[in-house]
Amino acid sequence: MQFVQIRDRVDAEPKSAGASNLSTLAGVWVNSNPETTGITRMVITQSGSRLSLQVYAIGPEGLPEGVIDWGSVDIDVFYATPASQVAAGFTCLYDFGFVETRLQAMILKGLIVLAQIHKFKGGDNRVDYFVREYFALEHGRH
Repeated sequence: MQFVQIRDRVDAEPKSAGASNLSTLAGVWVNSNPETTGITRMVITQSGSRLSLQVYAIGPEGLPEGVIDWGSVDIDVFYATPASQVAAGFTCLYDFGFVETRLQAMILKGLIVLAQIHKFKGGDNRVDYFVREYFALEHGRH
């Protein structure tokens, strides 16, 4: 068996092997919730056939002084179907030493729906947790 669901199947004759379209993800994405206590902004940058992500989160001093820069990581891009050439989502991992944060995102109706999975390490008394937030492409900042 070469598939586990019908959408995994692709034509025997593959479509033209053009370059993947990563532009759907590239740009500056702003949290749609102005009261967020988490990630406020994401910058996705394209370099050739790769994308990287830089995350900015709210710190104890709030905005704009208290922004925490998570740094930049490469992201793994995913597509809507195995035959698609337009990027539809991504995943990546930030390891802060005391916590690992996995980000999983998909584009839905022009927004990025971002799932954050936070897993604490080494006897930390905090419980692991999940957050979902929505991000809109900042106008003029692509």
